[in-house]
Amino acid sequence: MEYGICNLAVIPLRAEPSDKSEQVSQILFGEAFEIEEWTDRWVRVITANDRYEGWIGRLQFVMLGHLSYKNLRQSPPPITYRAVTQAWKKPDNSVLYLPVGSSLVFLKGTTCHIGNEKFEIIGEIGETESLDITAKSFLNTPYLWGGRTHYGIDCSGFTQAVFKLQDIDLPRDAYLQAELGNVVDFLSEAKLGDLAFFDNEEGRITHVGIMLNSGQIIHASGRVKIDSVDSQGIYSEELKRYTHKLRIIKRFI
Repeated sequence: MEYGICNLAVIPLRAEPSDKSEQVSQILFGEAFEIEEWTDRWVRVITANDRYEGWIGRLQFVMLGHLSYKNLRQSPPPITYRAVTQAWKKPDNSVLYLPVGSSLVFLKGTTCHIGNEKFEIIGEIGETESLDITAKSFLNTPYLWGGRTHYGIDCSGFTQAVFKLQDIDLPRDAYLQAELGNVVDFLSEAKLGDLAFFDNEEGRITHVGIMLNSGQIIHASGRVKIDSVDSQGIYSEELKRYTHKLRIIKRFI
């Protein structure tokens, strides 16, 4: 088995080995992965943090040794908590703008070490905020299929990112997240931090958001926003109609 690690701010994880293929997720700075297959320009990988599979460009990462990969799996590194953290890359003296949740791997003092490259962290990385403050920091972030950052995020990427900043790991997709947690029997019992899941006409979980209280939800739909929710689902004041049908509420905290 071979391993790699992201040495860029963020890279797209694609469904197929093509620049035209859909982005299914993103890999952030310092996140490691297993390498499953090589082509001339692409590499098929499985991410270490959430076991998500896809293709990345061969020039968008560096190799990682087995022992280093094992150490990262056993002792997760600190992460960034600000929407953007600057890192000064040596030896070429360029600057990377790291998104929230980036992994500060092999950190010594204020310097990350990835292969032969060093990344000096500029300023503070931030600290854990309360869940509602963390969630609301994403308000007005545009919806982006496969996105995981303040520059673009999808519904399950949003819940995964917010919970990661609370030191809680969630799977990447909404239907997988729905398999975890404890059921909240009644909407009136929902509280801050519960996840609400919504299904389509076929009964498949297709959407997720974070309950702020028993009547409000923050979620990524068009953009990250706060909407009202009742037993029927999410009601959009902008569209004057229900947009998502409530399936189940789960508690993780």
